[in-house]
Amino acid sequence: MSISVTDAPERERFEARDDDGNLAGFVTYQLTGAIIVYTHTEVVPAYEGHGVGSTLAKAVMDDARSRNRTVVPICPFISGWLEKHPEYDAVVARSTRKVK
Repeated sequence: MSISVTDAPERERFEARDDDGNLAGFVTYQLTGAIIVYTHTEVVPAYEGHGVGSTLAKAVMDDARSRNRTVVPICPFISGWLEKHPEYDAVVARSTRKVK
């Protein structure tokens, strides 16, 4: 099973979908200028344990980095993922890094 992640700006979220186009999970966000706040990550129960959350986290962080955005990770899942991926530290807002 492969998962693709796309931005759905009209819904203010990134969506993960499987090969058949079924929604596997999403990350919601609020965008203000160059600051993007990741507010919530949700994985559809049928896809839990298949790396969908990590695929979403990597995709949203790569997107933010490519657009020179500053990330404020309010979502506990994204915050926890970032603690294991220091290669994204340069795009994370320092003062809110440990917000839970």
